[in-house]
Order: sequence, then C-alpha cells, then structure tokens
Amino acid sequence: MTSTGRLGSMEEALSSFSWMDPHTHIDAAHLCARGLDDILLYHMGVSDLYAAGCPSGARVPEDRSTLEAHRRVTEAVPFLPKVRNTFISWGVRIILEDLYGWREPVTPENWRRLDALICERASDAEWPREILRRAGIARTGTELWRGRDGSHDDLFQYALEWAFFSRTQWGQPDIPLFELERTWNETAPGQAIPVTFDRKTAPPLAKTIRNLVDVHAAVSHYCALIPYGRVLATATHISTDMDYSTPDDATMAAAIGRRDHASDLDRDIYASYITNLFLAELEKHGHEIVFQFSIGAESLPYESSSRLNQRTIGQLAELVARYPRLRFMCFLSSRHGNQSMCTLARELPNFTLAGYWWHNFFPGAIQQVIEERLDMLPINKQVGFFSDAYCVDWAYAKAKMVRRLMAEVFARKIERGQYTQDDALGIAKAILVDSSRDLLGMRASNC
Repeated sequence: MTSTGRLGSMEEALSSFSWMDPHTHIDAAHLCARGLDDILLYHMGVSDLYAAGCPSGARVPEDRSTLEAHRRVTEAVPFLPKVRNTFISWGVRIILEDLYGWREPVTPENWRRLDALICERASDAEWPREILRRAGIARTGTELWRGRDGSHDDLFQYALEWAFFSRTQWGQPDIPLFELERTWNETAPGQAIPVTFDRKTAPPLAKTIRNLVDVHAAVSHYCALIPYGRVLATATHISTDMDYSTPDDATMAAAIGRRDHASDLDRDIYASYITNLFLAELEKHGHEIVFQFSIGAESLPYESSSRLNQRTIGQLAELVARYPRLRFMCFLSSRHGNQSMCTLARELPNFTLAGYWWHNFFPGAIQQVIEERLDMLPINKQVGFFSDAYCVDWAYAKAKMVRRLMAEVFARKIERGQYTQDDALGIAKAILVDSSRDLLGMRASNC
C-alpha cells in the first residue's frame, strides 16, 4: 500500500467509531452556534485576529447581545484575509463548508447572509445532535453549571470547574484566598471566574477569610457541596508562577495576617496550604472523582501565554505522589513540557495525561504529543482527545482536524513497521474511547 493509501485507510478507520470528548464548555442553553460570532470569534480565533491587528482582544461575552455580537463580527471580518493561513482559520472553514455549505470567503458584504443562515439552523432543536453525530462524538464532558435543567444529560457528563486555588491573576497576590472565600459565600457550586478576572468589578462578599479557622471552614464548605456521583472530575489550574510547598499552620496564619499587603511569596503560601488541604479531603473520595488540572498557560491582559518551569514539574510530581489514592489528570499547554510529563506518568501510578490543551492545539504540537505519548505511555495512561469547545460546531471541527493529524501519526508508525493496521485501530479505540471510560467513568449514549 502506498503512503497516501495508508493515510486514507487510517483516516477511514478513525472515522469508523465514535469518540469521547471529555472536556468542553458546551452549554445546554445553546448547544450549537447561535450565529457567525460563535464560530468566527471562538477565543482562539479572537487571538488570531487580535494578533493580526483587530482592535479587540477580549473574549466576546457568552451572554452578549445581538448588537454586541454583530459589532464584534463587523470589526473582525476585515482582518480575516490576514489570518487565512492559521490552523484555527482552517477550523472555521471546516465548520462553514461541512455544516453550513458555505464556500465563499467571508466579507463585509456577505457575512450577514451567512449569520442569518447559522441562526436559522440553530432554531432546529435536532441540529446540535446531528452535528455531534457527524463529528463521531458519543459523549461530551462539560462544566456542571452548563447542564442547566438537565434536559441534555444524555449528551453530557460533568466536571466541577468552580474555584482555582492555584491559579494566578494579573496583579492579585491574594487571589487563592479570594477564590476560596467567594465559594464560601455560595450555597451551591457555580461558575469559575475567568482567567482575566478584574477584582474591581466583583461585589463585596459577606464572609471573608481573616484567619486559619476561616480557611478550614471554607474548604470544608467547598468539599461538602461537591456533588460526588454527578461530577466525574473537579477541574482547576496549576500555575507555573507559583512555588509549591507544604506550609505549616503558623506560616499560613502569618501570611493571612499580611493579606492587605501580600507579596507573591504570600500568594504561594496561600495556594500551597489551600491546595494541600483540599486534596487531602478530596483523596477521601478518590474512588469517585478525578482531580483534573491544566498547566502551562499563564495569564496576560486578555488571554494567556504558554509557559512552564521545570521547577513546577518537579513540585507537581511531589504533589501527585503525596496523595496516592487520588487520581490526577493533566491538560498540558506546553509543547516542550510533554516529554517531562510523560516521564511523570510512567512513574506515578495515579497520574495520567489528556489531549493537547489551548496553546498546544496546533498541528506540530498535536502530532508531537500524540507520538511521544504513544511511544512512552501505556494506552490506559492517556486520553487521546478533548475539544475544549464552546459549541458543538467547534467540537466537530476539532475532531475532524485531529482525526487527520492522528491518522498521519499512525500511518507513519505502520509504515515504519511499529504497528499493523489492526494494532493502530485497536490502540486508537483505546485512547479515544476506553481511557475516558476507565479513567473518568464516561459512558457512551446515542446522540
């Protein structure tokens, strides 16, 4: 068989079964694209456009008005020719061509016609399910609050993405305490604050953390509200800008006393103390829940950049080893960090890797990640895909993009003699279906 034939055969094989998509932000209130803005201004696309000179670099609010959506699209469209080379722009074209039959360039003169077409399809209640069927996605994972009234529970399984005790925010050294105390004031799990959170816009809290007793009370409150059994995982972020340790009570109490003029050192103490306290409690439920976390993306004024310190990787290994009865799953946004993370997964039984997150979602990084993990890890220590999509249209595009790239990786291994065609198909099913079932408890349902 020729290389071209082998690639086509492998791509066909990867399309012969449905995948799991264990991490998304798809919302039951609007499963598919509501208009062109949901496709064109997916946050990775916004970054492309901002880099090309588009004036707005902030994400489009999810609850935007039609007026605001149209303003942002009008602003962005003139910059589309400058980003037509990017991988994300290919994803836009895949969505528009495959799902909406649109093959023209998007221009200031025609985008409203396209927008109306997308809006019309969104009014069909069966359209999102049809997109998932075409995508070959059997089940998706999303944030708990996005399940809304549970009417789409046959499509979703859930993760609790609520508080981020170990994530930095631009210029806010007491952010771990704020993340904890804001959940202390809530009576049910809610939404996470964004990566570009502005404290000045937050309303005052009735309860604030003033001492060590408050920290313990707040962590207990948080853990008591986790709906074990309904959520498969709790998703958070581990910042590489923090220095992780095991501070004692006296060290934490002293750092709380300095909160009004906290330093980055105090921030690291807050994050380390709270994280260890939380993980010790979560470990008691280690048979019910997975601690999912992202790493390798650090905040900038609008989005983030890819950074990962070697020191953080070493401290992460210590953290994972400290809680052997809790399962850890990592979403990595640092291409150069993948080999190191693979070595951790080889030696830490409770540590696994999933997909290619955010700044790794580009062809070179995706193929490097897939190939290194296939060569270094058993199939039951890796999840082969998640889309991180905000609507099913982008889940479709990302599945198609990855299917092509993964087929190229497998085809090379077959040509090398490392795998047979049957080997490749069996391995692909294991990392794209079985690992989500076995590591996360995901179960397929008919879309």
